[in-house]
Amino acid sequence: MITEAFRGSCHCGAVKFEVRTAIAPVSRCNCSLCRRKGAAMSKTFAREDLKILSGEQDLTLYQFNTRVAKHYFCRHCGIYPFHQTRRDPLLWRVNVGCLEGVDPYALEEGSVLDGASLSVAEDA
Repeated sequence: MITEAFRGSCHCGAVKFEVRTAIAPVSRCNCSLCRRKGAAMSKTFAREDLKILSGEQDLTLYQFNTRVAKHYFCRHCGIYPFHQTRRDPLLWRVNVGCLEGVDPYALEEGSVLDGASLSVAEDA
């Protein structure tokens, strides 16, 4: 897998980060949260490949169901820049729409991840 370094941010710019990851093909997830947020996500990467440059204090954490996955959002604009995965908590994904110079609509679409089957509670 070929990885590249990218800079990214939330919508308002409070949260800025750098990440080293492969972005294509982008993935989507069918769990109740991801279906609603509709983000295109990068390939998985290790936490050490994500560096928060500014605004860590502006991130808020959302967890649901088993509370293994950690979804981070900007507390000002509400944009989701990245999350720790549930399937493997050592791996992370970034919202490709938050990356500078990347058009998520121009990238190859991968498969839909079946996060819904990982749920232990009924769909919200």
